[in-house]
Amino acid sequence: MEHALSNVTALRDGELAQYRTPPHNSEAEQALLGALLFNNAAYNRVSEFLLPEHFAEAVHGRIYAAIAKLIERGQIANPVTLKNYFDQDGALAEIGGAAYLARLAASVVTIINVEDYGRTIHDLYLRRQLIALGEDVVNEAHSHDLDRDAVQQIEAAEKRLFDLAETGQLDGGFQPFDTALKTAIGMAESAFKRSGKTTGVSTGFTDMDKLLGGLHPSDLIILAARPSMGKTSLATNIAFNAARLWKPVKGPDGKPVSEDGAVVGFFALEMSAEQLAMRVLAEESGVSSDRIRRGDIGEAEFDRFVQASHRLATTPIFIDDTPALTIAALRTRARRLKRQQGLGLLIVDYLQLLQGSRDRSAENRVQEISEITRGLKGIAKELDVPVLALAQLSRAVEQREDKRPLLSDLRESGSIEQDADVVMFIFREEYYLSRSEPMRRPDEAEDKFNDRYERWHNRLAEVHAMSEIIIAKQRHGPIGTVKLRFDADTTRFENLIGADHLPDAF
Repeated sequence: MEHALSNVTALRDGELAQYRTPPHNSEAEQALLGALLFNNAAYNRVSEFLLPEHFAEAVHGRIYAAIAKLIERGQIANPVTLKNYFDQDGALAEIGGAAYLARLAASVVTIINVEDYGRTIHDLYLRRQLIALGEDVVNEAHSHDLDRDAVQQIEAAEKRLFDLAETGQLDGGFQPFDTALKTAIGMAESAFKRSGKTTGVSTGFTDMDKLLGGLHPSDLIILAARPSMGKTSLATNIAFNAARLWKPVKGPDGKPVSEDGAVVGFFALEMSAEQLAMRVLAEESGVSSDRIRRGDIGEAEFDRFVQASHRLATTPIFIDDTPALTIAALRTRARRLKRQQGLGLLIVDYLQLLQGSRDRSAENRVQEISEITRGLKGIAKELDVPVLALAQLSRAVEQREDKRPLLSDLRESGSIEQDADVVMFIFREEYYLSRSEPMRRPDEAEDKFNDRYERWHNRLAEVHAMSEIIIAKQRHGPIGTVKLRFDADTTRFENLIGADHLPDAF
């Protein structure tokens, strides 16, 4: 009998829990509306963060929206001016019509607490949204959707939580100029202390750092090129150069912060972590990665290979080679790396291999790329790190006589150019020249062919191992072209010493 009673009690408690009223505070809503009707100037204290949908009582939300509309028009909002509007509102008629507005205004004691009322209403709204989100998570977990596994559901839930946290941010707005000035002075001071004199993360390439000032926090940098131009190679060079320079110091809160260099997160969507590591080893050791894979190396080269691996083992580079990541999953993993290791530079290889967080059947690829670039820019701002995203260029480059890339060659979406703070292209004339060796025409004289072949050969010798990094867009500074040396065997980019920098004797 006691067991049966306990079961009944448990059932009743479960039913009570099931029918719990969502958190709300009608008195706070009434007090806020009354204060606004009594003194319209109080609206300025809550207008920045409080919206009509934040009210638990729908009719209160409609009253707030009507008050806001009149005030923003420069008119007075009070029970008299709102009477005609609310005489037609059936929901307001049920609670007393326009007389209800008069009671709200007449019951006001003070308007001092208006902002507190507003924040209470907003907080309760977020709690209701959390409850709804939790119910959705439970329902989706119970459903068996073949197109979405558990990990994807977790990522979707985390994205919704992140979006809800963003709507809950009540900070921000204007700040005194001296606050921004102190931050700018701090950046300049840190640049002065660095050997490279950059305000951002150094790329390790002197001329590029001079033009860009390093890779700046919160910037989205696009590095684009046609296949085989060396996008991944340049990205790995920059990653290793930044990680090698990493020098942690204690920040004001006692946590380590980077005085120079950066902890690097590398999302390798195109190749495996082992392939990427092999490339970096080849670049650092000076031994061709192809020969390393085939074992075609001598004892001295193997020693260089081992020594390079020891140097690389201590560099703070973290690789994630999960294929077909969604932008939501990338944000989750980058945020986790920032929290655990102190992320300073994020590299994505490459942008078009990412997926949007929405159902791909519901939108076209252009919209998806737009969502991805906005997401990457959002990650850069949220984590306050530069995000270097690699991108493919369209085949339009191949159709032109001058194959130097243009901003219009960015594939699939103009949002890449729009959202990026910096757009860089890689161009190697040697690649195209080596594939266009002149052939003698049937009606061509031998001396003319020899002359044409010699011109081609001389030009090929001029541009051998030469690459151009074209800065086509930069929000913070000038555009221009940087020349680097490219070693095709080790896929390594290096600073190019021009003739004007060589000693006279040389």
